[in-house]
Amino acid sequence: MMLTDIGRCRLANQLISVSRCREPEQVVAALGALQAQDYAGALWSVGLRLPDATEAAVEKAIARRKIVRTWLMRGTLHFVATADVRWFLELLTPRIIAGSAARARNLELDAAVFARCEKLFVRALKGGRQLPREAMMELLENHKISTAKMRGYHILWRLAQEGLITFAARAGRSQTFALLDEWVAPAQKLDRAAALAELARRYFTSHGPALLADFAGWSGLRSADARAGVEAASSALRRERIGNADFWMPADAAAPNAGMTEAQLLPGFDEYLLGYKDRSAVLEARHAKKIVPGSNGVFSPTLILQGRVAGTWKRTLNKKTVVIAVSSFNPLKKAEKQAVAAAADRYGQFLGLPVEVN
Repeated sequence: MMLTDIGRCRLANQLISVSRCREPEQVVAALGALQAQDYAGALWSVGLRLPDATEAAVEKAIARRKIVRTWLMRGTLHFVATADVRWFLELLTPRIIAGSAARARNLELDAAVFARCEKLFVRALKGGRQLPREAMMELLENHKISTAKMRGYHILWRLAQEGLITFAARAGRSQTFALLDEWVAPAQKLDRAAALAELARRYFTSHGPALLADFAGWSGLRSADARAGVEAASSALRRERIGNADFWMPADAAAPNAGMTEAQLLPGFDEYLLGYKDRSAVLEARHAKKIVPGSNGVFSPTLILQGRVAGTWKRTLNKKTVVIAVSSFNPLKKAEKQAVAAAADRYGQFLGLPVEVN
């Protein structure tokens, strides 16, 4: 495999160019977890990996409790399959919580405050109830627990990572919370060694070819733990020297043929870009600032051509149409324009709206 093959191989393994799933929860489980801080973008991240998926179908999987959205790896919101959420939390969040101790002290949040919040949330949500974020904040304020200066956010973040609460289905436009143990059915537990191996297998099967450092950065694991996971999962993986680095990938991975011109319109925080510490295989350094124009960690939606980042795009939702404005790094050839138009049509089908492309 050559360096130029990496992008197209990742497109296939990430189920973007080759979809092998039929249900939204299968996509999420196959990738291990998907970035989900931008909710609408995360719905499209799932949908673009399914044939004929719609936004409503992905949200239905959330309402049916097949997919959970919660603060997971690196303290960031992700989608995860409900069968996996508990062992993910148990494996990954203790280190994140420990690393947030100084932040909690600065916010004057100690064990006693978190214990009070836990009791309030259990009492308010017990019995299968769900409350929107605003009501959760109001509950805290009504019991003399200030939510100012990001205290409320940190409380929700902390208790979600401890496995007490999770996001439930949307009520209108509002995100709601539920008790994790009531929202998600019990699942088989994994010991630490098995969890590390399974996480490594999921990551490199779906994100490969990737580096060990990519896995450590994606998961938030210490390098030693990441290495132990890869070693334990090595029978399902293959290591190959590409350029000057060792890449891990599925044991049966093969570089896809170049074939016809392909284009994808990916949301801003999609795993295709965010799932790697080193993005140089698909994104030229000179274009990197165009993807994060404010240098603030907010990633623009990306245009992908033949496996490489080739531009950005924006959507404007009207009552009857969705207008997509594409800004390519280089002038598009006729075949590329046709591929972009096809990708835009696919996004329109996902939303259930006709598309106009600028």
